[in-house]
Amino acid sequence: MYSFELTDYQKEIRDKARKFAQEELLKNVLERDRTEKYDMSLVKKLGDLGLIGLQFDKKYGGHGDDYLAFLLVVEELSKVDSAFGISYAISSTFTTGIDSFGNEEQKMHCMPRLFSGDAIGCFALTEPDAGSDAGSAKTEAIRKGDNFVVNGKKHYITNSAVADYCMLIANTDLSKGSKGLTAFLVDLKETPGISIGHIENKCGICSAKVAEINIDNAIIPASAMIGEEGKGFRYALTALNAGRLGVAAQGLGLAQGAFDICKEYMKERVQFGKPIYKNQYIAFKMADLQTEIDMCRLLLYKGAWEQQQGLDFSVSACKAKLACSNLAMKVTTECIQNMGGAGYMRENHVERMFRDAKITQVYEGTNEIQRLIISGAIFG
Repeated sequence: MYSFELTDYQKEIRDKARKFAQEELLKNVLERDRTEKYDMSLVKKLGDLGLIGLQFDKKYGGHGDDYLAFLLVVEELSKVDSAFGISYAISSTFTTGIDSFGNEEQKMHCMPRLFSGDAIGCFALTEPDAGSDAGSAKTEAIRKGDNFVVNGKKHYITNSAVADYCMLIANTDLSKGSKGLTAFLVDLKETPGISIGHIENKCGICSAKVAEINIDNAIIPASAMIGEEGKGFRYALTALNAGRLGVAAQGLGLAQGAFDICKEYMKERVQFGKPIYKNQYIAFKMADLQTEIDMCRLLLYKGAWEQQQGLDFSVSACKAKLACSNLAMKVTTECIQNMGGAGYMRENHVERMFRDAKITQVYEGTNEIQRLIISGAIFG
């Protein structure tokens, strides 16, 4: 039976993440957004607090099996700095792939460092000609004895410019299309032939490092293959389901963070002799936004509950990603409007949240792709 009450442990994790966001993220968030600097020391501090690896086995340095606790952290981080929140979430998407399909040696190779905050991961599927049609990825891995020789290019890869580890999807048999895709665990900084290309200049999430990965005759040992050859696309989709819940949590955090800032502004801003929240029109708009935030939170937490129960949560993940990302865009837009000129000023944070919100409708599968999957479940 699903309970709407958070456990004591989940409340503790949420409060610890909220405190970290207010004390560590907030003080330099505007500077990181302006300079597009990624601060790895923040990851280490998060690891020291025991806020990484909440949903993974303790024997790898994780903290058990609580997926909702992880999403609560993403939500709290994203209320203040969603660029950092998505970096945290994407590293977990990488880890989900390794944890679900990797062998013991692969897990021990990277997971303890990830959970301590000494390293981060990335997930490399998208290519210049393989975005929504991810199964058409053409990065090629050719078997040569005990190794694979890999050539190709990945792009729009979040964390890639700063990541230590990568779940790389390459095709070991192009004639098979998506059934030739195979997953590899790659040490991104230590593999000759792999280099970081163009670092993207983005509308939002400016301090998150999104970049190309160039792969030129890289030698990857066969022992780095994750799971079975030709199963990489299925593995990638499994990781993406978890990733969609992470993006939903990012969107929810953005919406709640902007709403909270706007609410306080409306209580303090006086026009025509009264605080502006006493104008029923915009007060009613805030009532509608709060209702939608609560609705989306329930949808997200339901998806986390299904994942936790070992149920198929793929459609719920799509619904949560669709709803929470649309919510983020709507709430940040309305909050700027409610705050007037102040909402458009960088020092008040909401304009940054507005810029950050748009990408949530695009990555981890565009919202059109989410609708495709959801409608397929309805009519399939």
